[in-house]
Amino acid sequence: MKVLILGGTSDARALAQSLDGDGRFDVVTSLAGRVRDPLLPAGRVRVGGFGGVDGLASWIREHDIGAVVDATHPFAAQISENAVAAGATTSIPVASLRRRAWVPGPGDRWTAAASVEDAATIVGDRPRRVFLTIGRQGVGAFGGDAASWFLVRSIDPPDADLPPQHELLLARGPFTVDAERDLMRSRRIDLIVSKNSGGAMTEAKLVAARELGLPVVMIERPRPPHGDLETDSVADVVTWLDDHL
Repeated sequence: MKVLILGGTSDARALAQSLDGDGRFDVVTSLAGRVRDPLLPAGRVRVGGFGGVDGLASWIREHDIGAVVDATHPFAAQISENAVAAGATTSIPVASLRRRAWVPGPGDRWTAAASVEDAATIVGDRPRRVFLTIGRQGVGAFGGDAASWFLVRSIDPPDADLPPQHELLLARGPFTVDAERDLMRSRRIDLIVSKNSGGAMTEAKLVAARELGLPVVMIERPRPPHGDLETDSVADVVTWLDDHL
C-alpha cells in the first residue's frame, strides 16, 4: 500500500523509520519546504505544497495513495484541515499523528494565549526581557514592540520585521535544561513566550523556566479536524495501517 506521510516533525521521521524496509508499504514523506536544511526521514521525500485541498486530492489520486498520515507540526492547522478534506474527497483514510500538548505542573507560572497576536498583547503590557521561542513564523506580531527586549530563537531567520531591540539566535533542538537555564540567566530573561508544540525536543526551556521561577506565555494549539485515527503513538499508526492493508 502506498502511504503519504505529511511530515516535518520528529514523529513523522519516527514513523517513516518504522515503515522503512517493510515491503508491504511504499512510503513517501512530504515536507512543506519552509526549513532551509530540514532533517530528512528514511525513504522517499517530496518537498513543497500541494495547492490546497484540490491539489492534495489530485496528488493522492495520481499516485494511487492508499492512506494518509498527517504528522505535521501541531500549529500547521491549514495542512491538517486540507488532509482531512482531501481524504473525504478521495475516500482515503487519514490518520492524525500528533504529539501530546504540554500541561503545566507544580511550580509552573503559565498564562494562556489564544494566538500569537494575543501573546504579543500580553507581552506589551510593560517592558520586559523576553525569550521568544515560537519558531520563525509569527515573530512579526512582536515587531512593533519597542519597549521590550527580545531574544528570538528559530532554526531559520524570520521573514517578518523583528522588534527594534532584539538578539537573533539561530539554533535547532534538542536543548538541555542546563543550557536553557544558562541562556536565560545570561540574557537576564524575565518572560518566555512559547507555542504549545509538545514533545521532548524543546521541553527543556519549560523545565528551566520552572526552576528559575519565570513566567511563560503559552500559545494554545489550533484545533484542526480529526482524521479517522487521532493518536500520539507511532505504534498505533502502524497498527492502523496494518488494518487497512
